[in-house]
Amino acid sequence: MKNTRRNKKVLMAMSGGVDSSVSAAILKKDGYDVIGITMEIWPKKADDFGGCCSASAVDDAKKVADKLKIPHYVLNLREEFKKFVIDDFVKEYKNGRTPNPCVRCNRHIKFDLLLKKADELGADFIATGHYAVIVKGKKMYELRKSSDKNKDQSYFLYDFSQEALKRTLFPLGKMTKTKTRLLAKKLGLSVADKKDSQEICFIENNNYGAFVSENSSEPIKPGPIYSADGTRLGMHKGIIYYTVGQRKGLGIPFGKPFYVIKIDPAQNAIIVGEEDETLGRSLVAEGFRWTSIDAPKDIFTAKAKIRYMNEETEAQIHPLENNEVSVSFKKPVKAITPGQSVVLYKNDTVLGGGVICRTS
Repeated sequence: MKNTRRNKKVLMAMSGGVDSSVSAAILKKDGYDVIGITMEIWPKKADDFGGCCSASAVDDAKKVADKLKIPHYVLNLREEFKKFVIDDFVKEYKNGRTPNPCVRCNRHIKFDLLLKKADELGADFIATGHYAVIVKGKKMYELRKSSDKNKDQSYFLYDFSQEALKRTLFPLGKMTKTKTRLLAKKLGLSVADKKDSQEICFIENNNYGAFVSENSSEPIKPGPIYSADGTRLGMHKGIIYYTVGQRKGLGIPFGKPFYVIKIDPAQNAIIVGEEDETLGRSLVAEGFRWTSIDAPKDIFTAKAKIRYMNEETEAQIHPLENNEVSVSFKKPVKAITPGQSVVLYKNDTVLGGGVICRTS
């Protein structure tokens, strides 16, 4: 099949990792005019422990770009990253919610701002090293799962506009991580054996509580821990250190395990219960984005995923007013967590997603 995109200009987001590096190599081989760009997004302090888009990552991306003989530029987006991702992350934790910063980073930083930069440089497309697939359907562009189900990142990408889908390339969508690393070695890329970045790239050792405390303008206050019936069981060190479903670190001196079942920011309280009390059957999501389909008006069934590592669960979907959606699960699911995203699927297609705002 003739490559109709040959000689098209593409802005390749290069994080300094193996995925984006191999993606750049694939695009160049396929005939694209590739421009590498690395976004500096971390607070200065975060450069000390390395990872995606840190100072050391910029150096790695530059080396790969030189190897591939493509131009490479660095774009300082620290201020925008703080505004759209870090400030929201801190606010959400202080409000008793557990946010997913990767979703916001993808939408506001890696795609919205990258598309604007692409326009400035006259690029036709942008590209990243995500494991997901974009196809042109009968009516609109569709976001689908990667061929590598263990690496699939479509969950983090639901908040895409049609314009973003139309102009985005995912060169690794039909590859496995194993093949990506093998290709990197074959190409002689210096990042072939580089480890993947940690879960949340701007937080050292995944210590969310310490990060929120350091970036809060107000002191974090301890408060009571209650059982579901209102019995006071102990004290917590601050609601920012807890999330729904958490079992460890509660410090409750009882012979049986307790789990966080609710966080009440108004009362600065943690409510705990036994494991079966973490189960729920329904939720409401806000700010819902219908990714690959027109917004439905009627109730329908789909598979729903309430966090990245969870399995999808069959559910009844009820569109509501004000971009909200009600999701009722066929079977109870564990630890429905406000602040996390619920993403809907039909087979391998992402129908849409939104942020869980409450259980119902």
